[in-house]
Amino acid sequence: MFGRMSESKNNNFYLVLGLILIVAFSRLIPHYPNFTPLCSIALFGAKYFNNRYLAYILPIFSLWLSDIIINNFVLGQYFNEFTLFYSGFYWQYGSFILITLIGRLTLKNISFSKILGVSISSSLIFFVISNFGVWISSSFYPNTLSGLISCYVAAIPFYYGTLGGAIFYSFFLFGSYEFISRRTNKAFSIR
Repeated sequence: MFGRMSESKNNNFYLVLGLILIVAFSRLIPHYPNFTPLCSIALFGAKYFNNRYLAYILPIFSLWLSDIIINNFVLGQYFNEFTLFYSGFYWQYGSFILITLIGRLTLKNISFSKILGVSISSSLIFFVISNFGVWISSSFYPNTLSGLISCYVAAIPFYYGTLGGAIFYSFFLFGSYEFISRRTNKAFSIR
C-alpha cells in the first residue's frame, strides 16, 4: 500500500512538472501578444506541488528557461549579448511569486468558478505590477501620475492576451491534470 502511495506521489510530481514544461514552451509558438501560460503556471504549481519551495521555484525556473530561449534565439536581434535576465525582469517574476502565493492560499479546493476567478485576478495582478515596472524603470513615460495612467492605457490591448491566456491555460492545465490523474488512478485500482 505504501509503495503505491509513494509511486502515486512521484507520478503526480512528474505529471505536474511535465505539464508545466509543455505549456512553458508553448511561449515559443506564434501567438496573440501576451497570450501565454505564465499566470496559469504559477497557479497550477501553487496547487499541485506539495513542497512549497518547489511551488515557487519550478514555475519561475520554467519562466526563466523559456525567457532565455526567447531572448537569445527568438528575439536575439534586440539584445547585444547573451541575456540571462532582461531589464525589469524582477517586476514580472515578482508578480508570478505573488500569484503563486495567492494560488497557495486560495486553491485548496478547485472548482470551475474558483479557477476562473483566480485566472482573472492573476492576470490583473500581472497587468498592474508589470506595467508599473515599465512606468517606473523606463524612459517611455514620465514619472508622473499622467505618465502612469498613459502606461496603463497603452497596455490595455496586451491585457486581453494576458487574460485570455490565463483563462485558457488554467483550464487546460487543471483539466489535463484531473483527466490524466483520474485515468492513471483508475488504471492502478484495476491491478
